[in-house]
Amino acid sequence: MLSRSTFFSLAGALALGAALAAGPSRAGEDVLRVYMNSARVLKLDRPVSKVIVGNSDVADATVADAKTIVLTGRAFGTTNLVLLDAEGNAIVDERILVSIDEANTVRIFKATARTVLSCTPNCEEHAATGTAKN
Repeated sequence: MLSRSTFFSLAGALALGAALAAGPSRAGEDVLRVYMNSARVLKLDRPVSKVIVGNSDVADATVADAKTIVLTGRAFGTTNLVLLDAEGNAIVDERILVSIDEANTVRIFKATARTVLSCTPNCEEHAATGTAKN
């Protein structure tokens, strides 16, 4: 059984961890979130002529048809996506965040070591593990 002070210390640490995991954001800033090794369909209101991904190692964009883009998370991190119409006007200019699907993870903390397992469907150690930092 945890003492009251230990419980509140753990609750505070969990809240801080959740805030840090959310990452920095600016008010009103839109971010397209894509999970690692998953696809997200973007439906556009007009045809796209050119697709530009800032860092294709982080995310990939495929044209399914003139008004549909499939965005795929390739590696953890951030990049940007710019979609231009035939006249060169920006249809989309957004930041992309590729992250782990938190619903399918298990974190194991042992002293200062942290192990993250991605469980989709079998649990495997996630690449971003190691010593926990304050």
